[in-house]
Amino acid sequence: MPELPEVEVTRRGVAPHIEGRVVERVLLRRDGLRWPFPPGLAALLEGRRITHTGRRGKYLLIGFGHGTLIVHLGMSGHLRVLPADTEPKKHDHIDLVIQGETGLQALRINDPRRFGAVLWHANDDGELDQHILLRGLGVEPLGDDFSGATLFNATRRRSAPIKQVLLAGDIVVGVGNIYACESLFRAGINPKTPAGRIARGRYDKLAAAIRGILAEAIVQGGSTLRDFLAVNGQSGYFQQTYFVYDRTGVPCRNCGAPIRQIKQGQRSTFYCVNCQR
Repeated sequence: MPELPEVEVTRRGVAPHIEGRVVERVLLRRDGLRWPFPPGLAALLEGRRITHTGRRGKYLLIGFGHGTLIVHLGMSGHLRVLPADTEPKKHDHIDLVIQGETGLQALRINDPRRFGAVLWHANDDGELDQHILLRGLGVEPLGDDFSGATLFNATRRRSAPIKQVLLAGDIVVGVGNIYACESLFRAGINPKTPAGRIARGRYDKLAAAIRGILAEAIVQGGSTLRDFLAVNGQSGYFQQTYFVYDRTGVPCRNCGAPIRQIKQGQRSTFYCVNCQR
């Protein structure tokens, strides 16, 4: 599944092509993905100017003067910017046709498994952050509100393992499995440690690790996940720098001990018993 860095890479890739542009046509090749497409989506968007793009956790936000298109890439989705007359392939479900500098272009959404979503939130429906999919999300890990204090204060009564708390998304959003494993390694924290037993100083290290890991992944284009492609069709390279994720039995880059793999909440966790205590 595309995680926060992959979604941010996608946002940065499409933004120069669509911000400030008017949607000429909306082409729908099916009725919906995980949920039905909003009724009258073409009428809502055609002739309207895209004012900005944004991101909330793993949700891509495409802003208009009268509302926001909320896009989730699901397990296998990706966006591409192509000439509008490019023949659609299998699983190309939606085109937003936009007048670009060199002619008509299509912001095309491809989603083979159809676990993604395209939803509409009108300004008249209230603040965007109160949308049912967004209102329970924690702070953005790359934002000014995220710190070691944020993690420490929110976990005093949490007995769940810190890895599970990071993945829950109600304290900090968008730290998926790959980046949680890597961040805990960098901070030297065992993923099985109860969140409420971690001291403030260690949370300072963890917050810094999360910020650093995510920023590095964005610069490197995200990770080469099985189905993820950036807007330009290329995969990311962050996976080449993994210290623990998907390295079961491989010597730790720091101490040489074999990386271990366990299951936590049906997800694989990778860590070093020597470096993470």
